[in-house]
Amino acid sequence: MTPSRRIRDIIESALAELPQTPILAAFSGGLDSMVLLHALAQSDATRARGLRAVHVDHGLHEDSEAWARRCREFADALGVELIVCAVDVVRSPGLGLEASARRARYAAIETLLSPGEIVALAHHRDDQAETVLLKLLRGSGPEGIGAMRPLRRLGRGFAWRPLLLLPRAALREYAEHHRLGWIADPSNADQTIDRNYLRMQVMPRITARWPEAESSIAQSAAWARAAAEFIDVEAERALARIQGLDPSTLQFREWLALPTALRDPVLRRWLRALDLPEPTHYQAAELVRQLGEAGEDRQPCVRWPGTEVRRYRDLLHALAPLQFPPLEWVAAFDGSPLALPLDLGVLRLRGAAGDLRLAVPLQVRFRRGGESLRLSSGGHTRELRDLFQEAGIPPWKRGRLPLAFDADGALVAVADIWLSEAGAALLAPSGARFEWTSAEGARRGGDRLAIDLADALS
Repeated sequence: MTPSRRIRDIIESALAELPQTPILAAFSGGLDSMVLLHALAQSDATRARGLRAVHVDHGLHEDSEAWARRCREFADALGVELIVCAVDVVRSPGLGLEASARRARYAAIETLLSPGEIVALAHHRDDQAETVLLKLLRGSGPEGIGAMRPLRRLGRGFAWRPLLLLPRAALREYAEHHRLGWIADPSNADQTIDRNYLRMQVMPRITARWPEAESSIAQSAAWARAAAEFIDVEAERALARIQGLDPSTLQFREWLALPTALRDPVLRRWLRALDLPEPTHYQAAELVRQLGEAGEDRQPCVRWPGTEVRRYRDLLHALAPLQFPPLEWVAAFDGSPLALPLDLGVLRLRGAAGDLRLAVPLQVRFRRGGESLRLSSGGHTRELRDLFQEAGIPPWKRGRLPLAFDADGALVAVADIWLSEAGAALLAPSGARFEWTSAEGARRGGDRLAIDLADALS
């Protein structure tokens, strides 16, 4: 079978399994993407769907504008619309230039995708083998070793790799047969880039000893991908079982009791849903160690950039790193909306007719220790510390709750959780109530849960 026929048959067969939506071909002008665009343009089925191409100009090479012109000429010759996108590659922390350029490229492509549209990518079997080896060298699990999927979600559409089972040699044979004048990017010869070093130095030695290595590695990737997909389904089920009423909490004993293969995926799925950064493998292992060793009276906390995971009683709490208001902060409060420092929300007095104004303002500050109040429901004067413990409010939230005091320094209200006997007498004539809109609670729902628990005890 000729290379043209083989690639055409692969594309036609794969197209039959895809949704009937348009195709957007990612076109760098290199050998691989040129073969893909040329083959797609020869397909009546692709043309019938609607075919266009996109070239992303990273501006990293002095000839990048000339490359964009060559790509446009090639697309014009095929009768395919080409979109040229210029992007600024910003080096992201912890990412090299190649990875940062890839991130910018995919971000640009995502903005172009219409709902359900499929972007065709020219990755092949050699790329897959290199990806698997890179993931192994970085200590990845089944998800990483599974490498590239033939089809996956991307933005509003899908990323499709129809040539993933073909070796690079088959694409080169196709290009030479059709005399395609592809662009040779000199960065592909830079062996300081890990992937290039693998391709030019490592893979030739492996395949010289094991000629079927690339095919075998690709098969291992397929097995790992199947395992990763199974683990992902089980992790979703496990998370649903052990997540607390507040989505930012997990039952820590149940999490520790999960099989090792599930524990890390559940943790990462949980954090992703909360838009919190994930830990390194070392940090995740440290969390397991601390939870396993800490006594019942301890409150272990493991931190990494952008995230804190804390244990309190039976729950793990995931949150962004907290700041605490200065002890000396004090503000007069007449009932009108009072913005609290550090994005801690707004405190107000809400009456039947709207915000209530007090003739004699209260003083609002945060906890300093030793506060107490006699609850409006009656009983003895209680230490605020004891009330917090009975209500199960985690320690790190206690210092972020606004406290209202009268002119004599008596505690009148704790946010909108508790009201003192004197506070109830103050508000009874108007029927007003304290209302605390916590910015953190609005994002996470965590403070709302604490308030619900406290209401049950008041």
